Amino acid sequence: MPELPEVETTVRGLRPVLEGARLTLVEPRRADIRRAIPVDLRQRMTGAVVTGLGRRAKYGLVSTDRGDTMIFHLGMSGRWRIDPGEVGKHDHLVLETDAGRRLALNDARRFGSIDLVRTDAVEAFPAFAALGPEPLGAEFNRAYLSAKLAGRAGPIKALLLDQRIVAGLGNIYVCEALNMAGIAPSSAGGAIGPRRLGRLVDAVRAVLLSAIDAGGSTLRDYAQPDGNLGYFSTQFRVYGRTGEPCPCGGVVERRAEGGRSTFWCRKCQR
Repeated sequence: MPELPEVETTVRGLRPVLEGARLTLVEPRRADIRRAIPVDLRQRMTGAVVTGLGRRAKYGLVSTDRGDTMIFHLGMSGRWRIDPGEVGKHDHLVLETDAGRRLALNDARRFGSIDLVRTDAVEAFPAFAALGPEPLGAEFNRAYLSAKLAGRAGPIKALLLDQRIVAGLGNIYVCEALNMAGIAPSSAGGAIGPRRLGRLVDAVRAVLLSAIDAGGSTLRDYAQPDGNLGYFSTQFRVYGRTGEPCPCGGVVERRAEGGRSTFWCRKCQR
């Protein structure tokens, strides 16, 4: 599933094409993806000027001068295509601009979503209401994480994946950050001391920023809007590298936890 870096990369790729442009065509090509596409999407967005693009957790935001914000989620296999030669059967939403540009939201597995809300009510959007802070924002720091984990006996990996604690983190980047910080994924969250939590916050930021710089991670379906693949997967420390050397010289191991694969090194992660 595209995680925070992939969504951030997508938004950055869309911004030069959409920001400031007037939408001359808004064409949903089916009634639903994972759930129904708003029936008034075409009416409310056709003719509108895009005033800004952003991201919240794993969602992209496209705001217009009519006070509306379209919220998209890429699901398992979604991606935006810029100026496709032809519109394909898996292109479920097509946008065209007054500059003659075309964008298509492609989602073969149809696990993504499109919503439309009033811009001044974005924070009340149900998927956003209980989200924790952004991991790249100032609010996500050692003091915050220490307070959130105090008394928690659950494993730190599961706690970092809890979107109510921190928004946007997924399996790949949590595995990578825990390895960088030298913390075992099974460690009880409330037992990790302040100094190690500080290292973890720094590692989360470093991993996410490196992944964004690399255009995200392409494992199966993900591609940037310009068609380029994300190459952060070539820099993985542990993810998907079972039996290979960890940067510390140990051996990467894999175990299944909660339906996900966890990759870690017992030599350096304690």
